[in-house]
Amino acid sequence: MQYKSTAILQMNEQLQISFDKLLDKLSGWLDAIILGLPNFIIAAATFVIAFLLSKSLQKYLDKILKRFIKQASIRSLIVNIASLIIILAGVFLALAILNLDGTLQSLLAGAGVAGIAISLALQGTLSNTFSGIFIAIKNELNVGNYIESNGYAGEIVDIDLRNTKIKEADNNIVVIPNKLILEKPFKNFGLTKQIRTTIKCGVDYNADLQEVEDIAKKTIRENFSNTTDRKIEFYYTDFGDSSINFILRFWLTGESNLSAIAVKSKAIKKLKSAFDKNHINIPYPIRMIYNK
Repeated sequence: MQYKSTAILQMNEQLQISFDKLLDKLSGWLDAIILGLPNFIIAAATFVIAFLLSKSLQKYLDKILKRFIKQASIRSLIVNIASLIIILAGVFLALAILNLDGTLQSLLAGAGVAGIAISLALQGTLSNTFSGIFIAIKNELNVGNYIESNGYAGEIVDIDLRNTKIKEADNNIVVIPNKLILEKPFKNFGLTKQIRTTIKCGVDYNADLQEVEDIAKKTIRENFSNTTDRKIEFYYTDFGDSSINFILRFWLTGESNLSAIAVKSKAIKKLKSAFDKNHINIPYPIRMIYNK
């Protein structure tokens, strides 16, 4: 019985000691909370201010970027990255105010390792994304431009973070990664405000050559009101087998839906109609076969 009483007393003493330690710990935490409450309030206010500032910046930054970047997807990415940077800055400041420098260093180290791993895993995707951002900022390609790139030609219908989509003349959509467009040469007919069209043709040997030249120049002037101040060039080039050949060159002020192919097609139709009206023949080779 005495042994049991001693054991119970020791257990009660141990429980009392543990309870006292718990109270001391809770009291220490309470003191720490009370002492750290001002820092906690300041840290929380700092984070809230950073969050609200990031939201306000999104609208303001998007308005500014509209002047330089026409692609909405590219603008959205840049705005979101800027917003995220401000929020992260608010988090880091809040941790510093709370004297959690160790946690801050751990977060930075973890973010660095995670960033390296993500960049390696998404190397191709990130390359296309940054290529798209660079193209948008440089304003070298825009929706509506007629381009030739990577063996394809057509009108740009969309530019997103990964790809550029062009619609060919046969209405097929070609999706080209932004990286390929940036790394390889491309021709953008929309970068210049002027388009030069060259037409090669021939007329009958019996035609009045001066009249042919006058009619050709007059036809271009009357059917293309947006010709530039540059003169219309007309030169006879050689005596062909069945025609006297000439070359006609003229410049036009570029339009969003105007391509060199469309201009050339219209000019050929108008010239053919004008020549027919004035009885000017465009000959073609004739082969005579004699059967003995």
